[in-house]
Amino acid sequence: MAEETQSAHSLLNVVVLIGTAVLAVPLFKKLGLGSVLGYLAAGLVLGPFGLKLFQDTQSIMHLAELGVVMFLFVIGLEMKPAHLWGLRKQIFGMGSMQALILASILTLLGLLYGLPWQTAFVAISGFVLSSTAIVMQILGERHELATPRGQKVVSILLFEDLLIVPLLAIVAFLAPVDPNAVVQKPPVWQQLGTALLSLGILVAAGLWLLNPLFRILAKSKAREVMTGAALFVVLGAALLMEWGGISMAMGAFTAGVLLSESSFRHQLETDIEPFRGLLLGLFFLGVGMSLNLEMVAENLWMILLGVLSLMTIKSSVVYLVARLSKSNKTDAIDRALLMSQGGEFAFVLYAAAASQGVIDSTLHANMTAIVVISMALTPIFILIYQKFIRKKTVDLDGVDHILDDENSRGNVLIIGFGRMGQIASQVPLAYGATVTIIDNNPDTIRSAQKHGLKVYYGDGSREDVLYAAGAYHADCVMICLDDSAVATQIVRSIKHHSPTTKTVVRASDHHHAFELIEAEADFFVRETFEAAVDMGGKTLKALGADEEDVEKYNAQIRNTDKQKYALETKGDEFSACEMALKNAEGKR
Repeated sequence: MAEETQSAHSLLNVVVLIGTAVLAVPLFKKLGLGSVLGYLAAGLVLGPFGLKLFQDTQSIMHLAELGVVMFLFVIGLEMKPAHLWGLRKQIFGMGSMQALILASILTLLGLLYGLPWQTAFVAISGFVLSSTAIVMQILGERHELATPRGQKVVSILLFEDLLIVPLLAIVAFLAPVDPNAVVQKPPVWQQLGTALLSLGILVAAGLWLLNPLFRILAKSKAREVMTGAALFVVLGAALLMEWGGISMAMGAFTAGVLLSESSFRHQLETDIEPFRGLLLGLFFLGVGMSLNLEMVAENLWMILLGVLSLMTIKSSVVYLVARLSKSNKTDAIDRALLMSQGGEFAFVLYAAAASQGVIDSTLHANMTAIVVISMALTPIFILIYQKFIRKKTVDLDGVDHILDDENSRGNVLIIGFGRMGQIASQVPLAYGATVTIIDNNPDTIRSAQKHGLKVYYGDGSREDVLYAAGAYHADCVMICLDDSAVATQIVRSIKHHSPTTKTVVRASDHHHAFELIEAEADFFVRETFEAAVDMGGKTLKALGADEEDVEKYNAQIRNTDKQKYALETKGDEFSACEMALKNAEGKR
């Protein structure tokens, strides 16, 4: 009976844990605070210093570390060896520069505080390492992992993750000798040899065993076996690296890189993703639970001073390194905020240092609290920057503003130079039209300049910018923005000031198309309609239809679509399908 009661209590805790996360994360994302802060807040509420529903936070953290492990495996799958080799200067160049400068300055700060140099170095090393989990999560939510700016951040994070290996070795070297110890640690050369051996075994397995293994398993047609094999690879690689004295996360990342060119890469990523997301969320919950509020209250001013000073110094150094590596101001500020916190590997480092007598229990607790608070503050600082500061500090280095060039007006104005604008602009340019292009993204403008295209900085939603760009005098204005509300507003403004100017507008869907009709747009192109019709035509070809039949049925669908708008049908896209079916039935 007692066992059943304990089992029910454990199940209740799991339900409460998941339920709180399910409620907190959407709420925090709705408020614009991000999912990371939602998990941290949920953990704080449920932990031993909140509602006390969970006491053993270390057990949760040990399990949750697998979330970071799987996250790095997924990142490794995106990093092909050739691509990783191309990032070597960023990884070892920017990464080492940032780590060395930070370690020097922060160690000096520890010495000024009165700590012995050994203790100061180990204490600040946890803050030199940034949080891979938090930074990757934020970059992933912003869809910036694959961008050049995101790749630079990922490169530095990879170098910092590699640092945990020599840092743990330094901790062991600095540990005071215990004369009563029965078991002596192996010499450094033996530890290094074990690490290299484990890495060699992993690389050999990745090159010659993993792909044949997955080919054999794929023939079984058992989805659960493939999922089990994916978990086996991730956890096996992590375990092998831990045996060799290297971090589990680096083992998983290495395994991911070795499988990045495998034909099973996408399948592996799909299988791992649910476990990765769940365990990474559990990691952030564990971090929130580990914040000792009683100890923070006792040393409040010292901890707050430590958090602010360490985050300020680290942000400044990260910004400096970013500027030295030729990043623009906006990217440098963004990177400084992203990497301003201490990392999750700090907990591993501090635990090892405390157990070996390099730092005392008080410093261990204080530094752990400082790292946790810095991790919690990072999403808040990023939110404040994006909401209230970034819009006012757009970096326009090397970018010309349309308001500053009165001779820039062409007979065709293109507003928005994203993917659709770049393709659509090629036709009037090939025709020989005089084209003016404006966009409000400085990075897009600089990228266009590298390819010999002149794009001006300008916000098309502002009437003064439209006037300066010649929108009210142009023969035609192409509006290629992905913001439907702004696109409709621009059409109304143009038609109000210059009814004869033709407007060609990107419509996001059929609802937006009706809005554009009401705004008196001359032409609109739904971004998915033509591609979808063409896809349908390709399907007919696959069924054996000839080119004439394909054109006939495509024309029929286009006419049906025109009828729908002519009749001002207020239904959804299924109404067009119904009309197409009726036409087909009538022909039968």
